[in-house]
Amino acid sequence: MPKPLIGVTTYLDQARWGVWDLPAALLPAAYPRLVQASGGIAVMLPPDEPAAAVETVARLDGLVVAGGADVEPVRYGAEPDPRTGPPARARDTWELALIDAALAAGTPLLGICRGMQLLNVALGGTLVQHLDGHTGPVGVMGRHPVEPVPGTRYAALVPERSEVPTYHHQCVDVLGKGLTASAHAADGTIEAIELTPDWALGVQWHPEMGEDLRVMRGLVKAATSGH
Repeated sequence: MPKPLIGVTTYLDQARWGVWDLPAALLPAAYPRLVQASGGIAVMLPPDEPAAAVETVARLDGLVVAGGADVEPVRYGAEPDPRTGPPARARDTWELALIDAALAAGTPLLGICRGMQLLNVALGGTLVQHLDGHTGPVGVMGRHPVEPVPGTRYAALVPERSEVPTYHHQCVDVLGKGLTASAHAADGTIEAIELTPDWALGVQWHPEMGEDLRVMRGLVKAATSGH
């Protein structure tokens, strides 16, 4: 059976390599490595016109919305907190269109950190714009335990309490329509959300920065089995 094709969204930023200093579509190598280690083929999805989202998703077996910049608060009807980072409007527009297309098509979807927050916003939810205790020092992952909610898709993948790599200062506030919280941190922060019966899961942490393949393997299995 062919390996499933998993699209992973990217940053769009200025970057330097060799003699070049140019705008670039960027993706930390840990993302495609996680997809590959979990049995999928990874392809990068840099920001594009939202009208291209349906055709893009139609060519994929699964979609990963990667981490990155804070979601612009106007997307969920809020004024920006002074601690909210600068917007990434091209990413917001493109990735929200991809999420809508994936949900409409029933394409398996995994949102990671920012991707989980965008999934919530896409379904009408809101975000907490700042919380403490969910990162390490600047540029360094923190770690903390998350507790699965029994009976959820996430709990079927990872049934036990587990420590996860984390780097975020925002989180889900009001859940979007149809979403269920499927894991929590010790402070009550929602750490995973999911939509059923579709295979759509968001995790607030960064599985690509750890050793546990179970969440990504869940996506790849759903993508392989035709959802």
